[in-house]
Amino acid sequence: MASNAYRKTSVSPSATMLKALPVRFLASPEPGGWSRRLPRRSLRLISAALMTNPAYFEVGRFLGGYGFMNITSYSSSQFGEPSNVAGIQDLGLGYSPEEIERLRVQDIGEGEVTIREELFKVRTQAVFKVYPGARAGASEADLMALNELRTHAFLQSDASDICTNIQFLLGAFETATGEQWLAFRDDGRYSAADYAKLASARQLKEQSGGMPFWNPFDRAYKLELRRYFVLKLLNGAMSGLVHMHNHDRLHESLGPSSVILNTALEKEGRYLVPRLRDLAFSVDIGYSSTGAGVLSDGLWRRASAAGASTPLEKRAFGIADDIYGAGLLVAYMAFIPFCEAGIMDGISLQRLLENTFRLDIYAAREYCLADDRLSEAVSFLDLGDGAGWELLQAMLNPNYRKRPIAEAVLNHRFITGAVLRSY
Repeated sequence: MASNAYRKTSVSPSATMLKALPVRFLASPEPGGWSRRLPRRSLRLISAALMTNPAYFEVGRFLGGYGFMNITSYSSSQFGEPSNVAGIQDLGLGYSPEEIERLRVQDIGEGEVTIREELFKVRTQAVFKVYPGARAGASEADLMALNELRTHAFLQSDASDICTNIQFLLGAFETATGEQWLAFRDDGRYSAADYAKLASARQLKEQSGGMPFWNPFDRAYKLELRRYFVLKLLNGAMSGLVHMHNHDRLHESLGPSSVILNTALEKEGRYLVPRLRDLAFSVDIGYSSTGAGVLSDGLWRRASAAGASTPLEKRAFGIADDIYGAGLLVAYMAFIPFCEAGIMDGISLQRLLENTFRLDIYAAREYCLADDRLSEAVSFLDLGDGAGWELLQAMLNPNYRKRPIAEAVLNHRFITGAVLRSY
């Protein structure tokens, strides 16, 4: 199974945007470079029993679909015991142990799972992620739904340690038809992929003369806003990944479609709050779990092929694998929003870096430098005396042992925004 969203998923979701509280990100020497001053909010959980009452919600519009391909065969939970969803009762989701077991682990073969997202109103707006049940011929969906539920429940088990940059799970339930429904707080309409496509289309319109700049400084100002927005997005995504790694969880499906945004307007960059989602392939890398787990078979096979044999080495490989996926996300966000639509896409960029230049990032820079259509992307990565290229080379290093940890990436001068002037 691939380690990043470009290979594994094809996602085009959206959700109705909530008005977020203003969040000021100021240049500072603190980890991550931007200091957050968020008022404490109580986290109100909605029980599964509440969600199953039709009187409490109304169906909104269809939001999109997820395609997960080529899921390898998995076995049941370890030692044949019931699936352990630690902390779910503490979250007040309304599950008994028997109900939790209904989201069970099943043996599956290769196949395709189509997951849909719909907007609902449950006293407040929420987004439901719907996994088709076994009755619809998608038994692998049960496994993915359970893993996503367990991961969110674990990450939210301590109310004092909730990460702002990870999507918040409100609850989950199974319908009479076997569908698995996961309810998430509605934290945004756009994904990072959606934003990149919008910015790319805007870039094309500007370059073609469809959006003339009467002020000679207008274009430079808008470019600065775009750079700030992208770095803020990457900073938030890496903050979420740091939180996951600090709690012994890998994302394993990180890409532009797995980062949701509360706004896609570059002029609202100061209020941008990126959040990680799509944790169906998340992997537990606790020392007692490393090397085990049904969804991590492909990861551990690649770890063995790379020479990682001990539990500690496999854990290090898993973290480095997530960093590689994050590196591809950095590359995507550094190129797509700064190129005209149709010039570059995620697959082409990944092939360029992996196949054409064999992950020699500086050689790729020389190639991109010769193409005027990529000039703004090159200039963006050139900030801070080439800080962006330096970071990409480290994150995409062919030797997994030489890749930085997530916290080191978060503190890199490119991700902190130190390469930009203060606003």
